[in-house]
Amino acid sequence: MTYRVCFVCTGNICRSPMAEAVFRARVADAGLDDQVAVDSAGTGGWHEGEGADPRTLAVLEENGYVLDHTARQFHASWFSRLDLVIALDSGHLGALRRLAPTERDAAKVRLLRSYDPAAGPDDLDVPDPYYGGVDGFEECLEMVEAASGGLLAAVREQVEGRAA
Repeated sequence: MTYRVCFVCTGNICRSPMAEAVFRARVADAGLDDQVAVDSAGTGGWHEGEGADPRTLAVLEENGYVLDHTARQFHASWFSRLDLVIALDSGHLGALRRLAPTERDAAKVRLLRSYDPAAGPDDLDVPDPYYGGVDGFEECLEMVEAASGGLLAAVREQVEGRAA
């Protein structure tokens, strides 16, 4: 049975597609791509049908990541098929937990940086780079990469627990 992870930011053109690309690469490197599905969405539908922000694509490409992406909005009905919903900041965390149909679904929502052992409890948001320059996208990538190892370890534990 496939373990399903969905990353969520505001419009699904900057942070969440970046996290999707990085985590998909980590999953593939770990040999888990046949057991883990990785996706992304936005809390809003403003960019639905659009590709990722060109700055996201440029920073990913410069760092060896591949992304084929079309933005879409997260829907409450998705909770039933997802195992883990990763919010990129506390605003998304709150919005997703309010959207969750059940408490069990709300418990599936976690902040990405909570998986980064170097992140402090008051520093768990990945800032939105949309209104800034490329440096904000590079910082976003650093944060995503720093949290991906811990997230992969947590997902691997869940996947192995299912197989046992």
